[in-house]
Amino acid sequence: MGIEIEKKFLVKDLPQDLEKYPCHIIEQGYLNVSPAIRVRREDDSFYMTYKGKRNSDETIGQTEYNLPLDEEAYLHLSAKADGNIIRKKRYLIPLNADAFDEKTAGSFEELSEALRQKSIIIELDVFKAPFEGRILAEVEFPSERAAAAYRPAEWFLEDVTGDYHYSNAYMSTEKL
Repeated sequence: MGIEIEKKFLVKDLPQDLEKYPCHIIEQGYLNVSPAIRVRREDDSFYMTYKGKRNSDETIGQTEYNLPLDEEAYLHLSAKADGNIIRKKRYLIPLNADAFDEKTAGSFEELSEALRQKSIIIELDVFKAPFEGRILAEVEFPSERAAAAYRPAEWFLEDVTGDYHYSNAYMSTEKL
């Protein structure tokens, strides 16, 4: 079991030379949206994810379990998915250099360690049909304190963390 602590942003400008960054091709379907139970293909890997509900409106962390699947199981389960199948290209972009001030970056160990290991990255999702044109950036943090101290990249527009309209689970239910 893990806790996913992430912030989500709308994007005003795409980074230059976007294609130079590593990326994943993702396809996912939802068997249930609350709690979220999804099946995902990420490149040549397959898994099912359970995401629990948040404990309160004040926290951004939520329980998340990932279980491996093989391709046959993924295809079988994805055929049972409700609503829209989500397809996107996810770019893995280094964290913005001004994400944390020096005092904050060194003030708690889990953040210092994550910054040393460069494990905090920006995941930029560029959606494909039927959501062509949607672009969202997500940043996952080692703690809620780190998430609260984060200074968004200049190319981000608006923090939409917690707005369910920007969740993939909600997108799967949208009438198109």
